[in-house]
Amino acid sequence: MNNHKDQLTQLAGQILEQSHVKPEYGVILGSGLGVLAESAENAVVIPYGEIPNFPTSTAPGHAGNLVVGTLGGKNVVMMQGRFHTYEGYSQQQVTLPIAVMKEMGVHTLIATCATGGLNYNFVPGDIMLIRDHINFTGSNPLIGTNDEEIGPRFPVMFDAYTPALRQVAHQVALQSGLRLHEGVYCGITGPVFFTPAELRMLMQWGCDSVGMSIVPEVIMAVHRGMKVLGLALISDMAIPDTGHHATGADVLRVVNESSSKFSQLLVATLKAL
Repeated sequence: MNNHKDQLTQLAGQILEQSHVKPEYGVILGSGLGVLAESAENAVVIPYGEIPNFPTSTAPGHAGNLVVGTLGGKNVVMMQGRFHTYEGYSQQQVTLPIAVMKEMGVHTLIATCATGGLNYNFVPGDIMLIRDHINFTGSNPLIGTNDEEIGPRFPVMFDAYTPALRQVAHQVALQSGLRLHEGVYCGITGPVFFTPAELRMLMQWGCDSVGMSIVPEVIMAVHRGMKVLGLALISDMAIPDTGHHATGADVLRVVNESSSKFSQLLVATLKAL
């Protein structure tokens, strides 16, 4: 599907017809974090398979539903599981839901993910506020023709992660007694975890964490003029000198153990916005 405005409007209209609220905030719930969607009020759950042209979520820990309802006193549309290029999708397909969210009236995107820590100050279960990112995926969702009515040909990625929103998240974490780091996220395609040499390179680049999502979605959100808050759960440490790397199962276990703390921060931040 080409992300043409009339097609996006049609898709957004179909979703809004089924929902009770008109969302203003979009939330992407990453690996193992989809449980938060179950606490939404007045919720309408739409499986991705029922939405025309939507990909299917195949990654572990991703339920594969669009949930429209109220959370933290705000009208939200939540992705209960996302799409990744390692599943065989293009970055245009991966970011289609973000383009549709914008057409639904969403002005702010909260993107979450599980990520491997590259900072010696982190431990698994910590939360990192994304300050900036490095796109090391080798691609970009905006490649191709550009519709100037939708967004600029050359979006500026300075302050892609809205400083004012980061400030709110820091205040909320302080009030809630939650430790919140801030750092640079490196987006890779996957599905392999990186080699020690590759991880060492990312650390020298100034990356604090590494993961297989977030970056295409944030690029699309910035292109559409949306504000962005990025929250990454440190699901494992990817520091090469330890001589050990977590498995996919280890990652999901840590995410499940830490999801309540993560959900608490996300809901409290939504309330404070």
